[in-house]
Amino acid sequence: MTDITLSPAHAQDQGRNWGRIALRWLLFIALGIFALFYLMPLFVMVTTSLKSLEEIRTGSLVAFPREVTFEAWRTAWSGACTGIQCEGLRPYFWNSVMLAVPAVLISTFLGAVNGYVIAQWRFKGANLIFSLMLFGCFIPFQVVLLPMAVLLGWMGIAGTIPGLIFVHVIYGIGFTTLFFRNYYVTIPQELVKAAKVDGAGFFRIFWSIFLPLSLPIIVVTVIWQFTQIWNDFLFGVSFSQAGTQPVTVALNNIVNSTTGVKEYNVDMAAAIIAALPTLIVYAVAGKYFIRGLTAGSVKG
Repeated sequence: MTDITLSPAHAQDQGRNWGRIALRWLLFIALGIFALFYLMPLFVMVTTSLKSLEEIRTGSLVAFPREVTFEAWRTAWSGACTGIQCEGLRPYFWNSVMLAVPAVLISTFLGAVNGYVIAQWRFKGANLIFSLMLFGCFIPFQVVLLPMAVLLGWMGIAGTIPGLIFVHVIYGIGFTTLFFRNYYVTIPQELVKAAKVDGAGFFRIFWSIFLPLSLPIIVVTVIWQFTQIWNDFLFGVSFSQAGTQPVTVALNNIVNSTTGVKEYNVDMAAAIIAALPTLIVYAVAGKYFIRGLTAGSVKG
């Protein structure tokens, strides 16, 4: 019978491998615990929205619904005069769509042009202008409320959806310019020089060379802007009026209503409906968001 013994070096390597495996499993377990802890509020929201009020009062908060019902979702979306509200989120949801889509498209396009000019068409004062726009990214919302309200009044668009679009475009230009400028500065200027030699002008170079190369940063900018605009509450409540309010303002009105019986299932369903577009955007395009950020950082 042959006696098989491990050499000290082999035994040491095997011990290291077992240590790595144990450390990896501990890391997976820790991440799983954090993920469960982070997703627990979403789980409670979904299950509560599928329960009746009677089951919410008598059952456990973290239990699955005994009988699934979508009545709270119908009430949150379309409204019902049997509880705390007579109007649902539907009109305000479409207000947010009509607000977010053009505001995202306009601010992204202007940011792309600004970033292209500042990064590639070097002119006197370009760095100063970029610094001022970057400074604008850090100005708190509360600081611009009064001057923006006065400006919207002068323009005659106060309390309207075009007025809200204007506000978000102006406030978002600093961020979109920052994204595109940092991305375009990594593109070799030899491309611009070669295009100029061939007779291409300002917009021809932008449309034919820079824009086709901009898909990663366009995805990043669109996701960023859409999330910021859709989730905004302060500008929505400050610069809108009845009939033009975004979904976040309507959600606040529903949740904070104190008339009648508190319908927690309707509140949870309304919160999920209001958050659903941003959740879908991140679920569908989240990996492209990471790729876009990575592409800019690697090239830089």
